[in-house]
Amino acid sequence: MLSALRDFLTDLTGAAATPRFDVADPRLATAALLVGVISVDAEEHATEFARLRSVLSDAYGLTPEETEELIAAARHSEEEAVDLYAFTARLKRTLDEDGRRAVIGMMWEIVYADGTVSEFEENMIWRVAELLGISARDRLALKRSVESRA
Repeated sequence: MLSALRDFLTDLTGAAATPRFDVADPRLATAALLVGVISVDAEEHATEFARLRSVLSDAYGLTPEETEELIAAARHSEEEAVDLYAFTARLKRTLDEDGRRAVIGMMWEIVYADGTVSEFEENMIWRVAELLGISARDRLALKRSVESRA
């Protein structure tokens, strides 16, 4: 109800709506990493974006509209980013180890969506896992888990 009132007042006054996913939101950092792993090999497949939508909506309980809004914000953030550190530092501050492991699992889900794993995708996940403090053992266990389901 409050969001409907806010939207009404925004429309009435012509003021720009505040973004639902701001830079401090760990969901935005996660989504930006997922968008990054899709684009790292220069081959963006529809299956990867379909899996991205599914992973984000399942993980965060988002509506289709919210999911699209998060992806759009993530694309913008990922395009503006200089490196992975801004995203991983935010996640390291806000997520516990299980949450950080879940991010790596989501990345593997996206990578395996098209049926192939490029060296660029694997390298990006390795770098993100290192920055998040996820051990090589856990990273590879997550990979094997997703691979067995793919």
